[in-house]
Amino acid sequence: MFLQEGRIEAGCDEAGRGCLAGPVVAAAVILPPDFENDLLTDSKALTEKERGLLRPVIESQALAWAVGIASHSEIDAINILNASFLAMHRAISQLTPVPDHLLIDGNRFNPYPAIPHTCVVKGDAKFLPIAAASVLAKTCRDGLMKDLHRRFPQYGWSNNKGYPTRAHRQAIRETGPSPYHRMTFHLLEEQLRLNFGQGASQKTMNGDRNRENGDRRREDGCKVI
Repeated sequence: MFLQEGRIEAGCDEAGRGCLAGPVVAAAVILPPDFENDLLTDSKALTEKERGLLRPVIESQALAWAVGIASHSEIDAINILNASFLAMHRAISQLTPVPDHLLIDGNRFNPYPAIPHTCVVKGDAKFLPIAAASVLAKTCRDGLMKDLHRRFPQYGWSNNKGYPTRAHRQAIRETGPSPYHRMTFHLLEEQLRLNFGQGASQKTMNGDRNRENGDRRREDGCKVI
Protein backbone atom coordinates (compact mmCIF):
# COMPACT_ATOMS: atom_id res chain seq x y z
CA MET A 1 0.00 0.00 0.00
CA PHE A 2 2.91 2.34 0.71
CA LEU A 3 6.11 2.84 -1.23
CA GLN A 4 8.11 2.87 1.99
CA GLU A 5 6.74 1.80 5.35
CA GLY A 6 7.15 4.07 8.35
CA ARG A 7 6.85 7.46 6.66
CA ILE A 8 3.91 9.73 5.94
CA GLU A 9 3.06 9.39 2.25
CA ALA A 10 0.39 11.38 0.46
CA GLY A 11 -1.18 10.08 -2.73
CA CYS A 12 -2.03 12.67 -5.39
CA ASP A 13 -4.20 12.41 -8.47
CA GLU A 14 -6.34 14.62 -10.68
CA ALA A 15 -9.56 14.45 -12.68
CA GLY A 16 -10.69 16.31 -15.75
CA ARG A 17 -7.56 16.72 -17.87
CA GLY A 18 -9.24 15.54 -21.05
CA CYS A 19 -12.44 17.55 -20.70
CA LEU A 20 -13.54 20.36 -22.99
CA ALA A 21 -15.06 22.38 -20.18
CA GLY A 22 -14.77 23.04 -16.47
CA PRO A 23 -11.85 22.91 -14.05
CA VAL A 24 -9.22 20.30 -13.42
CA VAL A 25 -9.51 18.99 -9.86
CA ALA A 26 -6.80 17.30 -7.82
CA ALA A 27 -6.81 15.60 -4.46
CA ALA A 28 -4.13 14.64 -1.95
CA VAL A 29 -4.75 11.92 0.65
CA ILE A 30 -2.80 10.55 3.60
CA LEU A 31 -4.17 7.17 4.72
CA PRO A 32 -3.46 5.48 8.07
CA PRO A 33 -1.02 2.53 7.95
CA ASP A 34 -3.77 0.04 8.77
CA PHE A 35 -6.26 1.29 6.18
CA GLU A 36 -7.97 -1.46 4.19
CA ASN A 37 -10.83 -1.41 1.71
CA ASP A 38 -11.52 -4.14 -0.82
CA LEU A 39 -13.48 -1.81 -3.10
CA LEU A 40 -10.90 0.95 -3.41
CA THR A 41 -9.01 1.07 -6.70
CA ASP A 42 -8.52 3.43 -9.63
CA SER A 43 -11.64 5.63 -9.79
CA LYS A 44 -11.95 5.01 -13.55
CA ALA A 45 -12.53 1.32 -12.81
CA LEU A 46 -15.34 2.11 -10.35
CA THR A 47 -18.95 2.96 -11.02
CA GLU A 48 -20.35 6.32 -9.99
CA LYS A 49 -22.26 4.58 -7.20
CA GLU A 50 -19.09 2.88 -5.92
CA ARG A 51 -17.19 6.18 -5.93
CA GLY A 52 -20.04 7.74 -4.00
CA LEU A 53 -19.83 5.00 -1.38
CA LEU A 54 -16.07 5.33 -1.05
CA ARG A 55 -15.91 9.11 -0.72
CA PRO A 56 -17.27 9.36 2.87
CA VAL A 57 -15.15 6.37 3.92
CA ILE A 58 -11.98 8.06 2.65
CA GLU A 59 -12.88 11.44 4.11
CA SER A 60 -13.69 9.99 7.53
CA GLN A 61 -10.78 7.54 7.81
CA ALA A 62 -7.93 9.42 6.14
CA LEU A 63 -5.35 11.08 8.37
CA ALA A 64 -5.64 14.07 6.06
CA TRP A 65 -7.20 14.89 2.71
CA ALA A 66 -7.61 17.99 0.60
CA VAL A 67 -8.83 19.08 -2.82
CA GLY A 68 -7.29 21.68 -5.13
CA ILE A 69 -8.82 23.23 -8.23
CA ALA A 70 -7.46 25.02 -11.29
CA SER A 71 -10.12 26.81 -13.29
CA HIS A 72 -10.85 26.64 -17.01
CA SER A 73 -9.32 30.10 -17.41
CA GLU A 74 -6.13 29.00 -15.65
CA ILE A 75 -6.01 25.96 -17.94
CA ASP A 76 -6.19 28.25 -20.97
CA ALA A 77 -3.52 30.53 -19.52
CA ILE A 78 -0.87 27.98 -18.49
CA ASN A 79 -1.96 24.77 -20.34
CA ILE A 80 -3.64 21.68 -18.92
CA LEU A 81 -0.47 19.96 -17.73
CA ASN A 82 0.71 22.90 -15.64
CA ALA A 83 -2.84 23.51 -14.42
CA SER A 84 -3.00 19.89 -13.23
CA PHE A 85 0.22 20.38 -11.29
CA LEU A 86 -1.12 23.65 -9.87
CA ALA A 87 -4.26 21.92 -8.63
CA MET A 88 -2.12 19.21 -7.02
CA HIS A 89 0.04 21.82 -5.31
CA ARG A 90 -3.05 23.54 -3.96
CA ALA A 91 -4.29 20.27 -2.50
CA ILE A 92 -0.91 19.37 -0.98
CA SER A 93 -0.58 22.80 0.63
CA GLN A 94 -3.68 22.11 2.75
CA LEU A 95 -2.47 18.83 4.26
CA THR A 96 -1.85 18.57 7.99
CA PRO A 97 0.32 16.78 8.90
CA VAL A 98 2.77 17.67 6.18
CA PRO A 99 3.71 14.45 4.33
CA ASP A 100 7.26 13.13 4.18
CA HIS A 101 6.82 11.98 0.59
CA LEU A 102 4.39 12.41 -2.31
CA LEU A 103 3.15 9.62 -4.56
CA ILE A 104 2.11 11.21 -7.85
CA ASP A 105 -0.04 9.41 -10.39
CA GLY A 106 1.61 9.62 -13.81
CA ASN A 107 5.13 10.16 -15.09
CA ARG A 108 5.64 13.90 -14.58
CA PHE A 109 5.30 16.47 -11.82
CA ASN A 110 6.48 19.94 -10.92
CA PRO A 111 8.26 19.40 -7.59
CA TYR A 112 6.48 20.67 -4.51
CA PRO A 113 8.81 22.72 -2.27
CA ALA A 114 10.66 20.72 0.38
CA ILE A 115 8.73 17.46 -0.16
CA PRO A 116 10.31 14.72 -2.32
CA HIS A 117 8.08 12.81 -4.69
CA THR A 118 7.86 9.68 -6.78
CA CYS A 119 5.87 9.51 -10.00
CA VAL A 120 4.02 6.23 -10.42
CA VAL A 121 2.67 5.29 -13.84
CA LYS A 122 -0.90 4.00 -13.36
CA GLY A 123 -0.35 4.60 -9.68
CA ASP A 124 -4.06 4.77 -8.94
CA ALA A 125 -4.17 1.01 -9.53
CA LYS A 126 -1.04 0.31 -7.47
CA PHE A 127 -1.13 2.43 -4.31
CA LEU A 128 -4.17 3.00 -2.10
CA PRO A 129 -3.33 6.64 -1.25
CA ILE A 130 -3.31 7.49 -4.96
CA ALA A 131 -6.51 5.49 -5.53
CA ALA A 132 -8.14 7.40 -2.67
CA ALA A 133 -7.03 10.69 -4.18
CA SER A 134 -8.45 9.66 -7.56
CA VAL A 135 -11.84 8.97 -5.99
CA LEU A 136 -11.98 12.32 -4.19
CA ALA A 137 -10.83 14.25 -7.25
CA LYS A 138 -13.34 12.51 -9.50
CA THR A 139 -16.34 12.82 -7.17
CA CYS A 140 -15.57 16.45 -6.39
CA ARG A 141 -15.26 17.38 -10.05
CA ASP A 142 -18.37 15.45 -11.02
CA GLY A 143 -20.31 17.41 -8.42
CA LEU A 144 -19.01 20.70 -9.79
CA MET A 145 -20.01 19.76 -13.33
CA LYS A 146 -23.49 18.73 -12.20
CA ASP A 147 -23.88 22.15 -10.59
CA LEU A 148 -22.78 23.84 -13.83
CA HIS A 149 -25.21 21.64 -15.75
CA ARG A 150 -28.11 23.37 -14.01
CA ARG A 151 -26.97 26.64 -15.58
CA PHE A 152 -26.02 25.20 -18.97
CA PRO A 153 -28.18 22.10 -19.49
CA GLN A 154 -27.74 22.09 -23.28
CA TYR A 155 -24.25 20.56 -22.99
CA GLY A 156 -25.30 17.50 -20.98
CA TRP A 157 -22.64 17.98 -18.33
CA SER A 158 -24.59 15.98 -15.76
CA ASN A 159 -23.83 12.95 -17.92
CA ASN A 160 -20.63 13.67 -19.84
CA LYS A 161 -18.98 15.80 -17.11
CA GLY A 162 -17.42 17.97 -19.81
CA TYR A 163 -15.72 15.17 -21.74
CA PRO A 164 -15.78 15.32 -25.57
CA THR A 165 -18.79 13.15 -26.36
CA ARG A 166 -20.54 13.46 -29.71
CA ALA A 167 -23.59 15.06 -28.07
CA HIS A 168 -21.41 17.56 -26.21
CA ARG A 169 -19.66 18.64 -29.38
CA GLN A 170 -22.95 18.87 -31.26
CA ALA A 171 -24.29 21.20 -28.56
CA ILE A 172 -21.20 23.40 -28.94
CA ARG A 173 -21.75 23.44 -32.70
CA GLU A 174 -25.38 24.46 -32.31
CA THR A 175 -25.21 26.96 -29.44
CA GLY A 176 -21.55 27.93 -29.26
CA PRO A 177 -19.20 27.51 -26.29
CA SER A 178 -20.14 28.45 -22.74
CA PRO A 179 -18.12 30.72 -20.46
CA TYR A 180 -16.69 27.54 -18.90
CA HIS A 181 -15.32 25.91 -22.05
CA ARG A 182 -11.54 25.67 -22.49
CA MET A 183 -10.93 27.84 -25.50
CA THR A 184 -7.42 26.48 -26.11
CA PHE A 185 -8.85 22.98 -26.60
CA HIS A 186 -10.17 21.49 -29.84
CA LEU A 187 -13.87 21.91 -29.12
CA LEU A 188 -15.04 20.62 -32.52
CA GLU A 189 -13.90 17.86 -34.86
CA GLU A 190 -13.42 20.46 -37.58
CA GLN A 191 -10.52 21.90 -35.62
CA LEU A 192 -8.91 18.46 -35.45
CA ARG A 193 -9.20 17.96 -39.20
CA LEU A 194 -7.74 21.38 -39.85
CA ASN A 195 -4.77 20.66 -37.62
CA PHE A 196 -4.27 17.25 -39.19
CA GLY A 197 -3.44 19.02 -42.43
CA GLN A 198 -0.46 20.54 -40.66
CA GLY A 199 0.87 17.07 -39.88
CA ALA A 200 4.47 17.32 -41.06
CA SER A 201 5.29 20.51 -39.21
CA GLN A 202 3.34 19.33 -36.17
CA LYS A 203 5.32 16.09 -36.01
CA THR A 204 8.53 18.10 -35.97
CA MET A 205 7.18 20.36 -33.25
CA ASN A 206 5.98 17.39 -31.21
CA GLY A 207 9.37 15.73 -31.56
CA ASP A 208 11.09 18.85 -30.28
CA ARG A 209 8.58 19.15 -27.47
CA ASN A 210 8.99 15.52 -26.46
CA ARG A 211 12.75 15.97 -26.29
CA GLU A 212 12.29 19.07 -24.16
CA ASN A 213 9.90 17.19 -21.88
CA GLY A 214 12.37 14.36 -21.54
CA ASP A 215 15.06 16.82 -20.49
CA ARG A 216 12.66 18.38 -18.01
CA ARG A 217 11.85 15.00 -16.46
CA ARG A 218 15.54 14.40 -15.91
CA GLU A 219 16.06 17.84 -14.43
CA ASP A 220 13.16 17.86 -12.00
CA GLY A 221 14.53 14.93 -10.00
CA CYS A 222 11.34 12.93 -10.47
CA LYS A 223 11.80 9.23 -9.95
CA VAL A 224 9.39 7.28 -12.14
CA ILE A 225 8.32 3.73 -11.27
